[in-house]
Amino acid sequence: MQPPKVGVALLATLLHSCLSTAQSGSSSTDNATVITSETYFYGQSPPVYPSPNGTGVGDWKAAYAKAEAFVSQLTLSEKVNLATGWVDPSTGCSGSILPIPRLGFPGFCLQDATSGVRSVDYVNAYPSPLHIGASWNRELTSALAKNVATEFRLKGANVINGPVIGPLGRVTTGGRNWEGFADDPYLSGQLAAQYVKAGQEVGVIMNTKHYIANEQEYYRNPGTDGAGNAVASVSSNLDDRTLHELYLWPFADAVRAGSGAIMCSYNRVNNSHACQNSKTLNGILKGELGFQGFVCSDWGAVHSGVASALSGLDMEMPSGIYFGSYLYAAVTNGSVPLSRLDDMAMRIIATWYQMGQDANFTTRGVGIPINPDLPHTPVNGKAPGSKANILQGAIEGHVLVKNVNNALPLKEPALLSIYGYDAPAQTAYNVPNGTLNDLASYFTNPAGIQGAYAILEYFLGFGSLNLTAWIPTLIPGFPKLEKANIKSPSGGGSGSSSPPYISSPFEALSQRAYEDSTSLYWDFTSPTPQVDPTSTACLVFINAFATESLDRSGTHDAYSDNLILSVASRCANTIVVLHNAGIRLVDTFADHPNISAIVYAHLPGQDSGRALVKLLYGEENFSGKLPYTVARNESDYGNLYTHAVPSGAFARFPQSDFTEGLAIGYRAFEAKNITPRYEFGFGLSYTKFQFLGLQIRKVSNGTLPPYPTGEIIPGGRADLWDNVAVVTAQVANVGGIDGAEVAQLYVTLGGYRQLRGFEKVFVGRNGSAEVSFGLTRRDLSSWDVQAQEWVLKEGEYEVAVGASSKDLRLVGTLSL
Repeated sequence: MQPPKVGVALLATLLHSCLSTAQSGSSSTDNATVITSETYFYGQSPPVYPSPNGTGVGDWKAAYAKAEAFVSQLTLSEKVNLATGWVDPSTGCSGSILPIPRLGFPGFCLQDATSGVRSVDYVNAYPSPLHIGASWNRELTSALAKNVATEFRLKGANVINGPVIGPLGRVTTGGRNWEGFADDPYLSGQLAAQYVKAGQEVGVIMNTKHYIANEQEYYRNPGTDGAGNAVASVSSNLDDRTLHELYLWPFADAVRAGSGAIMCSYNRVNNSHACQNSKTLNGILKGELGFQGFVCSDWGAVHSGVASALSGLDMEMPSGIYFGSYLYAAVTNGSVPLSRLDDMAMRIIATWYQMGQDANFTTRGVGIPINPDLPHTPVNGKAPGSKANILQGAIEGHVLVKNVNNALPLKEPALLSIYGYDAPAQTAYNVPNGTLNDLASYFTNPAGIQGAYAILEYFLGFGSLNLTAWIPTLIPGFPKLEKANIKSPSGGGSGSSSPPYISSPFEALSQRAYEDSTSLYWDFTSPTPQVDPTSTACLVFINAFATESLDRSGTHDAYSDNLILSVASRCANTIVVLHNAGIRLVDTFADHPNISAIVYAHLPGQDSGRALVKLLYGEENFSGKLPYTVARNESDYGNLYTHAVPSGAFARFPQSDFTEGLAIGYRAFEAKNITPRYEFGFGLSYTKFQFLGLQIRKVSNGTLPPYPTGEIIPGGRADLWDNVAVVTAQVANVGGIDGAEVAQLYVTLGGYRQLRGFEKVFVGRNGSAEVSFGLTRRDLSSWDVQAQEWVLKEGEYEVAVGASSKDLRLVGTLSL
């Protein structure tokens, strides 16, 4: 998506300079060895034509019947307009579709994104998807999605550009990993399905993105290298099994949940642009998965007209560079069959009817002014009754990973010392259209400089830019930083939010200090602050920022690590709180004897401080679990640590080869026998849980056919979701404090132990609760490349239940 508008002349100057000097690849490779023509790659992604028509299968029948009657009345121009983005000068919508007044169609407003309505006023800033993922809570995800969608509807947005399930999180330093729920396809798919279903119940279309294998930000778009040579967008090269079992898996869940739209991505897939890849769009999405909605391009991700239309693209955004008049001409001259254009229009209008937007929907874009800094009519978009849900979401996404000597919860500390740039709220507030009122204040100290650097990343985040390289040349004295830090309730880019306020950690701690008569000492700026030796506890707040269009430069930074070590060297009870937009390594300080607690606080949204203080003082119990794996060293991630770059013969066509296959995330650590610092699914509580009484029961004693035979409905063959077995266990709270545990079920498939079930259950002290997991045919199948079907093999399957991917306390066998 496009970045927000920028109202600061300095930023505009920097942007102009960066766009004229940015390098997208190397120019030093011998030209004789460099591939310069795209024809070299033809055939690497198999062609699949024609594009399947929507049929109204599943619960889409009524919507398609209405759409057929509607589309039959359209002129050729009106059909083309439905498929062509339009920049509406009267609203600030990210994208728009023209209305058809004579038939009562008001057009579409497409708007960003999943943490709340972006770039507007009078809305809430919800926890980020990564934070929600750390909650492992389906019901909470549904409630949050319903409130988010309500705010989009109140503001007049027909389409939410989300949720994000691509990137999945293959690249450790991926700049947009925070916009997704987890780096595991099962967890990501389960939460995405909840988000889609609940959000669309409000009547707003979910535009699930980015399809597919969109796993890095650098080189996502075509550019030029230092010598002015054209450099194509990066190609994600992966085999059919890896595509299905990892990257397609959550999209199938979203389609099954009824996602009205799917956004195709910037990258190429097996060297064919994702928005004109007939294999992934026609063959898999519309064919294999039976998708009934419309395919929308990412903003500027279209690189052809006829090829994209024939390959299954239904809507170009944000304008008609390749569709519009060119699509009209292509249909007129026969390059694109009229039937293909009719199907585009049918899919779009059927989705409009499917969500009930033909009746009493909010006026398009009414609460999304083109420039909120100028006079406009305020429209309150805050979902009624959302306060408790926002706070609970913020609470449950915190993960406690270390707590020794009962450092937490805090109990009326006499003196609490607070350190770190991340403790207070940001001083340069991002007003809705992106203007910064006091950017210069960020250049006054080291921590502030890091904040300014991150803000620049946020606002200039659309291109293959090496900010650490070019900023020092533009601003004399600006240091080269190892990474960016910013006090923000979310990450940067199109997934960012518009907070009505920010409850900062310091603000919330100050309020609690008043209530407990606690004395506070604070220093937010010194790299080696003074420490009062009588401090009951020292809290150090740091973060790890990330943004769209830029992959992170690392997973830790020396400034923050040294700050923590400086405090810990003089404070015997040091508690570290990390607000992280992705994986953040802690081995530099985790084993320090004076560091008694570490909290991964992720991106909680506007109630950040309020939620944290409730947890730190024991008013709420930690229940979050890591939705990723924290290594001990960067090298533990291998070649998945960072993004691919143009090199050698492929200096003009960057290649990202997914040769690791299924071995990403916790699977890779298990395959390589590497012990992580904190494993996937790990998280501590103030109480203790036991797992008891594993039972595994087959649903049917008959022999199951190896391949599914059901009709194709949205999501795939219907019988893929038939339960094959049911697993139950008891979770007992033996720690004396009320709490919630996430029981996790893993099945060994294809040589890897894989998550195939989870249940978050609240258990009162000294109580117990049963958890039940249904294992479907799909859960136990692998992708058969030859048969092009999911195959369920006879044999024995190890089934394990426990508290994390490594803490599996109950193990049994399922025989099929």
